[in-house]
Amino acid sequence: MNKVKRNLLVVLAGLGFALVGSHGYAGEFLVKYKNVEGMRTVQQMASFSANSMAVMYKHTPGNYMLVDLDKSNEAVTLAKLSADQNVEWVVPNFQLYALGNTEVTPAQLKDQWAIVKVQAQKAWDRASNKGRKGVVIAVIDTGVDYNHKSLAPNMVPGYDFKGNDSDPMDETGSQNPGHGTHCAGIAAATGLIDGGIIGIGPEISIMPLRFLGSDGSGDLNSAIRSIDYAIEKRVNVISASWGAAVPRSQATALIEAIQRADNAGVIFVAAAANDGKSNDTVDMFPANAGTPNMISVAASGSSDSKPSWSNYGKATVHLAAPGENIMSTLPKDQYGNLSGTSMATPLVSGLVAFLKSQDSSLTGAQIRALLQTSGAKVSIETACNCRVDAFTAVDHFLSKKMWLVPAANSVAENSSFSVSVMNGKAPFKFASSNPAILTVNDSGAVSTVAKGTATITVTDADGASVTSLDYNVGLSSDNGGGGGDCPLGDPMLCQIACQILPQLPFCN
Repeated sequence: MNKVKRNLLVVLAGLGFALVGSHGYAGEFLVKYKNVEGMRTVQQMASFSANSMAVMYKHTPGNYMLVDLDKSNEAVTLAKLSADQNVEWVVPNFQLYALGNTEVTPAQLKDQWAIVKVQAQKAWDRASNKGRKGVVIAVIDTGVDYNHKSLAPNMVPGYDFKGNDSDPMDETGSQNPGHGTHCAGIAAATGLIDGGIIGIGPEISIMPLRFLGSDGSGDLNSAIRSIDYAIEKRVNVISASWGAAVPRSQATALIEAIQRADNAGVIFVAAAANDGKSNDTVDMFPANAGTPNMISVAASGSSDSKPSWSNYGKATVHLAAPGENIMSTLPKDQYGNLSGTSMATPLVSGLVAFLKSQDSSLTGAQIRALLQTSGAKVSIETACNCRVDAFTAVDHFLSKKMWLVPAANSVAENSSFSVSVMNGKAPFKFASSNPAILTVNDSGAVSTVAKGTATITVTDADGASVTSLDYNVGLSSDNGGGGGDCPLGDPMLCQIACQILPQLPFCN
């Protein structure tokens, strides 16, 4: 195993700040049990060694418990838990952060270059609507000023998982100028207030879910509880402008929560973060979760170039959206500019909700492919090298043009996946641009052969055809993070645990 101690690097999805901590809330771990016996293991260990471990919370949707471990016995207790065959995983209750620009940039109200850039007005005209109130976006963040005049008509009740009460008010501080309120306005400000602003989905509903505090921080357990609450309340879209740079092994609980959202038909939109790095080579969660309902978002500027701070990635980041100097709502009926993939994310969330307003049956994978197919080509490295365009997306959909799902993909060699066709008349004929890289049959089943890039063209019964974006073989969207990586947050803990129980799965 890696002998170099790796601290948790928490990346602020709002503007690219980075903080380093040990493993979040000291002594707190999430323990997932496989079955009833596993639950009893955790409970019995807590009762037999009350001074070493206490069960703080039981989360039924994820089959895990939040436990607090005494520091003096931490490694021994973790080793015993990890070794139990009825315990699936143990991960630290690490912290996640979301920060926008802590200095609000003054700007003229209603000067919304992003709304113009994505052709929002033309999109609303083409659809003859600006969304539907019955479509709900859960903004999981620092809370939202639900009394803001530009937001209040679109608010539905939410919850505060930071304070454990029903008041998800956005509490500002030196590290939070109103991050969640700003995100909510980008997605769904009404546009009805003189001197105010308009969101991409001005008739969409917003559910504020707070798990980040006035210092911009929140823990893993509260993030997962927020996601499962949104699922329970049957929201359509989750907007997540926050993240942490942790190994995939530590992000297992978060990925499983996003998978539960996918199973429930909830689309999950996440910020790519702002280190200026490729997410193809660094782990970033939730952005790198890779579930079918995921849309990972990079930021673009007013000239369609990538801001230096925005993360990117051909395999892991799906598309770009305006995120630089974005005017939106701030608490107490204020407005201001903030920058970050945090700002690009709610614009995509609002656009996803707007498309769901046209057809509620659209899935995350289908909408992601539609946005990629119809996006404006830009020099920002993502799966589509594109920036979203609201008008071309809704026009493509309403005109019943064909598109492929997935539109772009990154897969390993000697693997397989399937391609489906939206619209078009069956039967379809599929063809690979390079059968030496990948092959496809007429049912849309794709087999990868060798490293490289190829596309697939499909022709329908009427002779209409469409070609995919790049399918990259050998460029995986999974950065690893399993196997030998330490899931306990601190390699020193794993070293001690492996000395006690060398058969643990993360021990070499």
